[in-house]
Amino acid sequence: MTIPFDTAAALGDIPHGFFGRRGGVSTGELAALNCGLGSGDDPALIAENRRRVAEATLPGAALAGLYQVHGNRCVIIDEDSDLAARPEADALATNRPGILLGILTADCVPVLFADREAGVIGAAHAGWKGAIAGVTDATLDAMESLGARRKDIAAAIGPCIGRASYEVDEGFVQRFLSDDPANERFFAAGRAGHAMFDIAAYVAARLAAAGVTRIAIGGQDTYADAESWFSYRRACHKNENSYGRQLSVIGLR
Repeated sequence: MTIPFDTAAALGDIPHGFFGRRGGVSTGELAALNCGLGSGDDPALIAENRRRVAEATLPGAALAGLYQVHGNRCVIIDEDSDLAARPEADALATNRPGILLGILTADCVPVLFADREAGVIGAAHAGWKGAIAGVTDATLDAMESLGARRKDIAAAIGPCIGRASYEVDEGFVQRFLSDDPANERFFAAGRAGHAMFDIAAYVAARLAAAGVTRIAIGGQDTYADAESWFSYRRACHKNENSYGRQLSVIGLR
């Protein structure tokens, strides 16, 4: 069956996709395309959902993933890598064809990278902790070590929680202002003692500051659109027992 997914024009014809919650086999609160290995879902259903994502993006490709820890480590997938392993990291990079790099999110920012000329790709999971710690910078460094040139790298920011849905407290704001006072521009006024954080814009600014000149932002709000996207924060607010994860992937033919 055909399952829906979003793409980014900035990545051109590089096989990639931002997959949401439609087109899978999971049920209940995790319906339907839940790809999260830590979600408590039936492993057989997760495996089928992940297979569908891979076949929709790059048929026959192997899927490489991570045990994501909200850090800034980037793993390079080479000919010696065990693709069944899930190293503790939050980004991947490779120049190997036939491999899909996969990132799980449920409000955090998925970022897909490609240098088409060099044949090097990357994928990063940027929650706020990883974003401020430089996970996207680490991904760019890893891609350059494989032959990519920063001026040729395009980056696409996928579905994540939007500013209108991302309320944070004053302590959160101060963490970002302490890192760089210019980060004030990513916060809008909220109720007393709180602000609204634009994490997609923050990640885009980090990419631009690092020298990336082609940056796409999808603009989808995972919290606000329950039919299309999983959301950790929404699941918490609704007192749901678990929450699904969507999968973003990129590969080389």
